[in-house]
Formats: sequence, C-alpha cells, structure tokens
Amino acid sequence: MSNQRRHPRIPMKCRIKVSHESFGELIAQTRDLSDGGVFIRHPELVGLATGTLISGQVQDLPIEAPVLRMQVMRADGEGVGVRFILDEEAG
Repeated sequence: MSNQRRHPRIPMKCRIKVSHESFGELIAQTRDLSDGGVFIRHPELVGLATGTLISGQVQDLPIEAPVLRMQVMRADGEGVGVRFILDEEAG
C-alpha cells in the first residue's frame, strides 16, 4: 500500500481539548502532526464517523491557542485522524 499523504507527519505529543455535541469537551493527546491535520488519541473519539466535524484547541501553551475546526478522516482503536478545516472551507 503506497503512502498517499500530501504532508509528512512528525511525532508530536501534546494535550488537546476536543469538543463535539455528542460528548461535550474532553482532554486528549496528539500522536502526530502534519500541515494538513493531526492524529488525536482518546477512547471516546474512536466511535466518531468519518466526516464528523469537531473543534480542538492545544493546551498548556504560554498563550491561548486558537480553536480549530477539524474533520474526522479515519478512526482506529486509538483515536482519530483529522484534517484541519481552512477558513475558506468553513463557509
């Protein structure tokens, strides 16, 4: 199976607050990051359907991070891979 990713991934662990109407807010941990998205590890996220929109905000930075909209692209036993939704897509 060939790697069809547009953006290379880098391992990156940080705390991220994730929110969605189905569960409210929870604190999860990232596994890796790319220019296009991030993999978020948390058992409550594995049930989200592909295409689900969620919000996320990195925690523990010296300044408050922006809240980003993200779309679930895949799920596995650890969590979800999401892509960042750009402002022009949010329309």
